[in-house]
Amino acid sequence: MNMLQVRTAAPEFDVEAYVGGETKHVSLKQYRGKWVVLFFYPRDFTFICPTELKGFATSESEFTALNAVLVGASTDSAFAHKAWFERDLPMVTYPVLADTTHSVSRDYGVLLEDSGEALRGTFIIDPDGVLRYSVISDLNVGRSVDETLRVVKALQTGELCPIEWKPGETTLGKA
Repeated sequence: MNMLQVRTAAPEFDVEAYVGGETKHVSLKQYRGKWVVLFFYPRDFTFICPTELKGFATSESEFTALNAVLVGASTDSAFAHKAWFERDLPMVTYPVLADTTHSVSRDYGVLLEDSGEALRGTFIIDPDGVLRYSVISDLNVGRSVDETLRVVKALQTGELCPIEWKPGETTLGKA
């Protein structure tokens, strides 16, 4: 198994996605020049996942202001995404990948082969396509949108940011 490593090129993808009411192809290449927050969640029609999807949707304008795009992903189909989002998550307008072949989940090291679902993975990719941040957690604990925003802001400083650093606070100098 090839281990994905921070500071290496993020694995490319070009897959079907549900995007604000439509099914489209979405690729990592189309976001060159922007920061990408790629986050995987286990399944549509579940319990924790909608809290995360709504949380990211609520903060989408904050990511946009940072030249960052949100891209969700699960191993469900675009048809499942459409049914769920139209019914329960109309506020989600960012792309949500339909990784039905499991190739993207496998490339990012989040696929649970036995069940075909993804662990919760959060990946921040810089404008040059380099993976700068990676966190993978088990299925039963949701992630923090605020922490993801904080990390994007910290990475964008290009400086050394200490524990609990927040924008406007002193950094430790150039990285």
